[in-house]
Amino acid sequence: MDPLLKSSPAGFWAVDKLTFGYTAFAVVLILDAWNRLPAPGWLLAAHFLALAVVIAEVKIPNPTSWLFRNWYPLPYVASCYKEMSLLVPAVRRTDLDQWLAGLDYSFWHSNPTVWLERVQSPPVTEFLQVVYTLFVPAVLLIPFLLWKKGRYGEFQYLAFLIALGFLASYAGYLAVPARGPRFLLRHLQHAPLKGLWLFQSMQGTLDRLESAQYDCFPSGHTELTILAWWGSRLISNRLFRAYFAYTLCIIFATVYLRYHYTVDLLAGAVLAFLLIRFAPVLYRRLSKGV
Repeated sequence: MDPLLKSSPAGFWAVDKLTFGYTAFAVVLILDAWNRLPAPGWLLAAHFLALAVVIAEVKIPNPTSWLFRNWYPLPYVASCYKEMSLLVPAVRRTDLDQWLAGLDYSFWHSNPTVWLERVQSPPVTEFLQVVYTLFVPAVLLIPFLLWKKGRYGEFQYLAFLIALGFLASYAGYLAVPARGPRFLLRHLQHAPLKGLWLFQSMQGTLDRLESAQYDCFPSGHTELTILAWWGSRLISNRLFRAYFAYTLCIIFATVYLRYHYTVDLLAGAVLAFLLIRFAPVLYRRLSKGV
């Protein structure tokens, strides 16, 4: 068996070291933007508390340690995502939506979200909103199936890869803050999107969860879905083909539903393939030592 896919030994795992590195990065950002953040002390305390819990689970093994250590990256990356709504405007204090929209327009000679109105229809909108809404379950299904099969080494590497993918996308949000064409180009759209039955409730829920975020560049939906598609080959060829179809659908959905510029999709795809290529090297290096 490839050493990469063996279950992690005692001591700190690669995902732990990734978590520590990102925590240090976030702490630096919080300290730098201290006077521009609401309740920065609480943010700082939350990061140190998370760090302390991970260290305690590693250094003081107990009946919860195995389950915790394998699954804690999920709530960790989710909380880091929510933190972006505070960190990005405090650190950058501007957005680059107009620049991204300009890149799209210079390539397509039109705004893709506006152009796609000509193929807009309630059944297509409903279907694509369901595809978009299932993003997180679709990404997590592959590691869950590996866990269920007891393939813990493969699970741990894929969990590391997915966590790395999420955290890398957050760095992108800080580098290129943008909220998306549904805000910047709203005045150019001729008609609102309309679905059939669940569209309004799904979109409304996502808007409440994401509307305060600067989370366009790179497209995390594109990046993480490609990573899940790549990981699905570990389960079966049939699932690999199904994820390929889902990946194409969700990439199209991000623009059709006005969440992303096409340049976001390109950045997300490039980032995904870079991680697929180089994450194994990083994982091996971080897996050495304690």
